[in-house]
Amino acid sequence: MPREKKVKIIEGLQESLSKCSIGIMTDYRGISTAELNALRKKLREAKVEYKVVKNTLALIAAKNAGLTHTSESFKGPMAVALGYGEINEAAKVLTDHIRTAKSNLKIQGGFLPDMALTAREVETLAKLPSKSVLISQVLAGMQSPIYGIVNVLAAPMRGFMQVLQGRIQQMEGK
Repeated sequence: MPREKKVKIIEGLQESLSKCSIGIMTDYRGISTAELNALRKKLREAKVEYKVVKNTLALIAAKNAGLTHTSESFKGPMAVALGYGEINEAAKVLTDHIRTAKSNLKIQGGFLPDMALTAREVETLAKLPSKSVLISQVLAGMQSPIYGIVNVLAAPMRGFMQVLQGRIQQMEGK
């Protein structure tokens, strides 16, 4: 491969690596072209890029992008799924594809901008709910005690109002 072409590949990969919120390394050996195209389509719908990379060029691009913690991850034939949205979206799509298609695709690991991930950690990320769901769960958990306090504080007033209402009905009945 000519040097100019390698430089362009490194620059493009460096830009992608510096912008992504998550990268997931996969071993794509044993996958048919049709399956790879189907996977790329699913990933594209989730705003995830899937690139087959040459390890030496990927290592240089990662180093230039400031991702020095990924140096151990680039071993063997490798493709990288680069997610630009929520960090668990790319992991969900990949693990769903592996499970539903009974694919030979193997997740080797991954990285976030500040840390490396093992294959098990990537699979754990895939099981997490989305950020908006997590936020709503936290808010619901925070509101629950407040609603409890309001009900406890309002109970004596409600009891008093029921007694008054009963007395009014009793007096109207006579």
